[in-house]
Amino acid sequence: MNQKITVLGAGSWGTALAMLAARNGCQTLLWGHKPAHIDALKNDRENKHYLPGLAFSDNLSVTSDLAEAAAFSDLILVSVPSRAFKDTLVKLKPFTRDGVQIAWATKGFNSENGSLLHEVVAEVFTPNTPAAFLSGPSFAREVAADLPTAVTIASAQTEFANQLADILHSGRFRAYTNSDLVGVEVGGAVKNVMAIAAGIADGLGFGANTRAALITRGLNEIIRLGIELGGKRETFMGLAGLGDLLLTCTDNQSRNRRFGLALGQGKDRATATAEIGQEIEGVSAARETFLLAQKHGIEMPITEQTYKVLYEGLAPLTAVENLLARDPKAES
Repeated sequence: MNQKITVLGAGSWGTALAMLAARNGCQTLLWGHKPAHIDALKNDRENKHYLPGLAFSDNLSVTSDLAEAAAFSDLILVSVPSRAFKDTLVKLKPFTRDGVQIAWATKGFNSENGSLLHEVVAEVFTPNTPAAFLSGPSFAREVAADLPTAVTIASAQTEFANQLADILHSGRFRAYTNSDLVGVEVGGAVKNVMAIAAGIADGLGFGANTRAALITRGLNEIIRLGIELGGKRETFMGLAGLGDLLLTCTDNQSRNRRFGLALGQGKDRATATAEIGQEIEGVSAARETFLLAQKHGIEMPITEQTYKVLYEGLAPLTAVENLLARDPKAES
């Protein structure tokens, strides 16, 4: 392939996606904001900090120069934490040309006001800028190791979604397209909140019954919020909804689940965060989801109790007991 792609964000997920594109034959440039980290990637030809033991292809290059990253390709895939998403785009924009295409694999809301990330792209660039979101059940190390994975690429521009899907699609990586950008974004953000809740329950020593109930009722909360914001119900039963929720709530590769486990085991938020040593998107997503639920008058009890544990000092055991003490009601 003669296709070029720039990936912004040299953490585990950005690195894995850059490795995937390069493995598929794309000329790929991976940008990171820490020069020392990028120098290590250049020297080691692998990301020893996040993905040790997995070597880069020859057609994967790295840089800490944002201007160089923007000049390399008009197709830019952003994989930075949600709190840094808007700032990264603002810094990127002066270096981009007309016709730039923005995709992202960042899951979360805009930390400034709770808006969806496609709205941030439209604000920083233009509402007509080709925009696509990659989401679904995928751990970075498994993608980097070329283990079978299926994801969703959501975009209002079908041609751009198909283009990105073609770049990433391989014999071990299947990319489905979806026009429901809102639904895919909501599913990708709120599942991290539910993963913290599931981790807390497991950390407290509760069993599979509790975990299954949390996942099922958590999906119900995601659907309620997603539909209110304009998403489609069927999206939440697919890879970017149920699929991603199951993955994140049940496997300890999930940072959000491990964070919840630590809280359930009695560790404080600071200790749990330090032990994981990477961004835990569900922490900010819990606040933003809770505020969105309040704004739109949507009942999201799991989100509410998770928010209170994280931001109001509620004991994890009390949070679970509060959920169980709710009055009986019809399931739907």
